[in-house]
Amino acid sequence: MTIRAGRFAADFSGPLVVFIIGMRINHFHKFRKWLPVARSMQPMIEELSRNPDSGFLGAETLRQGFRTVLLVQYWRDFDSLEAYARDRDQLHMPAWTAFNKAIGNDGTVGIFHETYTVQAGQYETIYGNMPPFGLGKVAGLVPATGSRQQARARMKVTAE
Repeated sequence: MTIRAGRFAADFSGPLVVFIIGMRINHFHKFRKWLPVARSMQPMIEELSRNPDSGFLGAETLRQGFRTVLLVQYWRDFDSLEAYARDRDQLHMPAWTAFNKAIGNDGTVGIFHETYTVQAGQYETIYGNMPPFGLGKVAGLVPATGSRQQARARMKVTAE
């Protein structure tokens, strides 16, 4: 990835949903259990990326050590995220069903998600000397100049 020298902010100003989803490998030697789980997310991201009407804005994949993989996803709204999760004609529902059938509560693979709805003006971004990342990767970058120089101005929060 090409590093963008300087200070930038995400070129995004609307409301959004941040959805963090991931898995933790609890038993490395049971790769037949965790490998299908690990392989299931990328096809879903590709499916969502092909459909601009899905409400999916983009994602960033991160790892924490050797055991945990997570995706930070950005969505236009919660209704879009929920519609995808419940749609039996999309890849998520069959993957979720397969997980419950193969893993359930046996402890070999941990899964998690956190969902945050964020109103416009209630988040801020800054990227210094970075390749496009996170919301900036999803929405594009603009120079952090003027009011973009200070976190409070980017947040559109007033002092109390």
